[in-house]
Amino acid sequence: MNAAPADQIRLLDVQALDVRLQQLAHKRRSLPEHAEIDSLNKDLTQLRDLLVAAQTEESDCAREQTKAEQDVDQVRQRATRDQQRLDSGAVTSPKDLENLQREITSLAKRQGDLEDVVLEVMERRESAQERVAELTGRVSSVQQKIDDATARRDAAFEQLDGESASVTKEREVIAGTIPADLLKLYDKLREQQGGIGAARLYQRRCEGCRLELNITEVNEVKAASPDTVLRCENCRRILVRTSESGL
Repeated sequence: MNAAPADQIRLLDVQALDVRLQQLAHKRRSLPEHAEIDSLNKDLTQLRDLLVAAQTEESDCAREQTKAEQDVDQVRQRATRDQQRLDSGAVTSPKDLENLQREITSLAKRQGDLEDVVLEVMERRESAQERVAELTGRVSSVQQKIDDATARRDAAFEQLDGESASVTKEREVIAGTIPADLLKLYDKLREQQGGIGAARLYQRRCEGCRLELNITEVNEVKAASPDTVLRCENCRRILVRTSESGL
C-alpha cells in the first residue's frame, strides 16, 4: 500500500487522539467514586435490613404491649366488679364471701404480674424505638454520602464526556483527510493490536512494540519509497517514518 508521507504523519495524529480517547474511557471507568458508591450502597443495604428488623421488633412490641394492657384492664375490671359485690353486701354466705375475697386477692396478684409484663414489653419497645431512631439516622447519613459521591461522579462524567466529544470531533476532522484504504488498515490493526494501529519509527525503534530494528530491517526501510506504507516486522503495526527515525 502507498500513501503520501503527509497522510502517514496524520495517521500518527489520529493514533494520538485514539489513545487519548482510550485514556478518557479508562478514567471514566476507573473513577474512585465508583468504588466509593459501591461500598456505600453495600453499607446502605445492610443498614436498611437492620432498620427493617428493628421496625418489625418495635411493631411486634407495640402489639404485645397493647395485648398486655388489655389483659390488665380485663383483670382490673373483674376485680372492680368483685369488690363492688363485696362492698354491696349482696353476698351473705360465708363460703361465698370467702371465695369472693380469695378471687379478689388472686386477681390482684394476676394484675400485678400482668403489669410487670407490660413494663417489660414497654422497655423492649423503647429499646427498639431507640434502635430505629439510630438506624434511621445512619441510613440518612449514608444516603447523603451516596448522593454526594454520585454528584461528584456525575460532574466528572460531564467533564470527561465533554473532552471525549471534543477529541472525537477533532479525530473525525483529521481522519477525513486520510485516504480511506490507509485509514481502514489502521482501524483494523488498532482493533487487533490493543488500540495501537500505527507507531512512529523513532531512532530506529518501533514505538509500538518498543523493539529496535536490526540492520537488515533498517536497510529495507531506507530503500523503501517515501510513499510506501511500512509495517513493523515484529508487531505488524503501520510504521511511520519521521525526521527523527534515525535513518
